[in-house]
Amino acid sequence: MIQVEGLIKDYGARRALHSISFDANQGEIVGFLGPNGAGKTTTMRILTGYMPPTDGKATVAGYDVVDESLEVRRRVGYLPETVPLYNDMTALEYLKFMADLRRIPQSEDRAYETLEQVNLQDRANSYIGNFSKGMRQRVGLAQALIHRPEVLILDEPTIGLDPAQVVEIRNVIKEIGKDRTVLLSTHILSEAQNMCDRVLIINKGSIVAEDTPENLQSRLVGSQRVVLRVRGDSDGLSETIKKVKGTRNVEAKQDDSVEFEFSSGQDIRPQVAKAIIQAGYELIEMRPIGMSLEEIFLELTSDNNTSEKKTS
Repeated sequence: MIQVEGLIKDYGARRALHSISFDANQGEIVGFLGPNGAGKTTTMRILTGYMPPTDGKATVAGYDVVDESLEVRRRVGYLPETVPLYNDMTALEYLKFMADLRRIPQSEDRAYETLEQVNLQDRANSYIGNFSKGMRQRVGLAQALIHRPEVLILDEPTIGLDPAQVVEIRNVIKEIGKDRTVLLSTHILSEAQNMCDRVLIINKGSIVAEDTPENLQSRLVGSQRVVLRVRGDSDGLSETIKKVKGTRNVEAKQDDSVEFEFSSGQDIRPQVAKAIIQAGYELIEMRPIGMSLEEIFLELTSDNNTSEKKTS
C-alpha cells in the first residue's frame, strides 16, 4: 500500500532524505524509528501530500504522491505530531465538521461511529478544550479515521501521554492495523516492540536497518547489557567486574549500581557473580536491561559501511 523508491528531500543546501526506499503492506503496522531530526516527519509529509520530494518516487494505495496527490489524500488518514483541534467545539461537532469537509454522506452518523472506534462515544458532547492530552490524541486519531482511509500515517501518536493513555492509544492502533496499512513514527523503541510488525530505523536521512523489532534488537546489538547491585558499600565494584574476561563498557551509576555488557553468544553472568562474592560483596540484584534506541544507533553507525548492516 506504501511504496517508496529512492526518495530524496533537500532543504536548500541540506539534504534531509538520502535516497530512501521501503514499503508497507495492507494489514501491517510498520514503525518508523529514529531520533529527532532523522527524517521521519519529512517522509510522512511527503507521503501525505503536504510537500513534494526533491527526487525519487512514492506511491500510496497505488497513487503517486506528486502526480496524483488528491487521490492520495482521499486514501490517507494523517495524525501529525501536533493535532489540529478546535477547543471551542465538542468532539462530535469537530468530527462532523471534518466529515463535511470531506463531503462524507450522513456526516453526524459517521462522526458517532468514529468516536466509538476510539472509545470516546461517552464524551461526544464534551468540549475538546476540556479534554486531557490522551483524549485529545484520540480525537486526533478519529479525524484521521473519519473517511475510512486505506492507509494511516501517524507521527509520534503517543508523545506526551502518561502510561495509561499510551496503552489506550496503542490498543486502538493495533485494532485499526488489522485491516489497514499503518505507518507510525516514534523515537521510543519499546513502542515499536509493542505495536509494530516491522520497523525501519532511519538515521541522518538514511534507512540503516529494517526487520522485526525482535530481530533488530538481537541481530544489530549483538550484546546483552546487565545492571548489578550489591548491599552496602559498592566502592571498587566496577574494577572487580572489569577483571572478569568478556565484560565491557562497565559503568558505575549514581544510584550505586553498575552496568556492563557481554556478547550475546557468551553468558558470563555466573563468572561475574562468583567474582563479586569472592571479593566480599553481597550480591542482591543482577538483571538484564534492554538496549536503548540510542545505543542501537551507536551499533549501527559504528561501521561507515551501513549498507552491510541492513537486514530484510
